[in-house]
Amino acid sequence: MFRITFASLFAVVTALPAVAAAAYPDKPIRLIVPFSAGGATDVTARALSDKLSKNLGTTIIVDNRGGAGGTRGAAVAAKADPDGYTLMMTSASYTFAPSIYKNLPYDALTSFKPITMFTLIPNVLIVHPSMPVTSVKQLIALARQRPGQINYSSGGVGSNIHLGTALFAYKAKIKLGHVPYRGGGPAQIALMGGEVETMLPAITPALPFIKSGRMRALGVSTKKRSHVLPNVPTIIESGVPYEKSSWFALFAPAGVPQPIIDRVYQASVKALKDPAIVKSLAAQGALAVGNPTAEFDAFVRAEIIAWRELIKEMGM
Repeated sequence: MFRITFASLFAVVTALPAVAAAAYPDKPIRLIVPFSAGGATDVTARALSDKLSKNLGTTIIVDNRGGAGGTRGAAVAAKADPDGYTLMMTSASYTFAPSIYKNLPYDALTSFKPITMFTLIPNVLIVHPSMPVTSVKQLIALARQRPGQINYSSGGVGSNIHLGTALFAYKAKIKLGHVPYRGGGPAQIALMGGEVETMLPAITPALPFIKSGRMRALGVSTKKRSHVLPNVPTIIESGVPYEKSSWFALFAPAGVPQPIIDRVYQASVKALKDPAIVKSLAAQGALAVGNPTAEFDAFVRAEIIAWRELIKEMGM
């Protein structure tokens, strides 16, 4: 007669994650991007999804769920089954949201497992070509003449562009008007259409339009100039102590077995070390990262705390 003991049952239960990881993945993976198509997060996700899908041996379907600075899509991802078949590619906005929104439909510290940072990208301060300014200093001077009358677009309240531009305005001691859109793509279209005057997005999605003359670049957000815009000075060179880059990273819903997290991490790092990917990202002004999961988890937690203090200081 077969008898189930606690020890045998425990052995079966503890072996389940390893069994799931061994079979993973055996169907398509949904990659939620909590922003609309055309923004930096979406561009990053699509640039890397093909290589990641090859490394994992399955199809990756990018699912754009824009709105509310990335929190709506994050809420969808947080409620997904923790089986590894729903992942999320999001931006630094993930670390702002807890301090911007009073009632998030998820907990930024417990609802997700950070997997790895994919890319680090400088931001660039841009204006519509009709603006009578060609430098950061000139934009600041004009903003001081017209407090609150110069508007910037963003991918929504709490988005990377929103907080990045608000921080720039705070450091430059100027007042800008904020016009939120449902993602970085629509925000860029608004700038090119003359609906707003300025914007501070990641370089990658803005670069083609800067080169075509549909946007004018005034300054980059890093300590050193970007190799893709070598003639554009840093914002620091213009006298404003402002330094901030955009980052884009992969998360999984909490509860996904660690062996599956490890599998996705290994496939991600392999993709980010691919010479063709490194070259492609570099041509867009981006740096491939792929830091260890524990290191990235610690980084996310530290950023949530740091932005909480900074947002309080800024009076937001």
